[in-house]
Amino acid sequence: MSEPAASPDITTQWMNGYVAAWTSNDPAQITALFTDDASYFTDPFGEPWRGHDGIVAGWLEAADTADSFTFDWSPLAVTPELSIIQGVTRYTVGTVYSNLWIIRFAPDGRAHTFTEWWMDQAKPSGST
Repeated sequence: MSEPAASPDITTQWMNGYVAAWTSNDPAQITALFTDDASYFTDPFGEPWRGHDGIVAGWLEAADTADSFTFDWSPLAVTPELSIIQGVTRYTVGTVYSNLWIIRFAPDGRAHTFTEWWMDQAKPSGST
């Protein structure tokens, strides 16, 4: 039986890899984060990007440039199977997003399921 993957160190390593991939948009860096059969939900209620090809294609279609944002994050919860991350993305155009990510890990430390919620801080719920 494999040891569980998620720990504060694995979470930090994975998040550092994610931010590096987000900054570079390098398909190899993106692929390294996920299992072959991973699901990446950009909307918790939508259809995910599936597998390496789907994740890389979706990622690159929505790619940000390296100098267009900053990202700060902190773990809210870390268990042997998952990490819950709270983040703030600040774009140079002025938009600021609050992020909540759920990362479910495979035993090798790659994500097999990634789900994100992102909310524009300038448009709180109930505003028109």
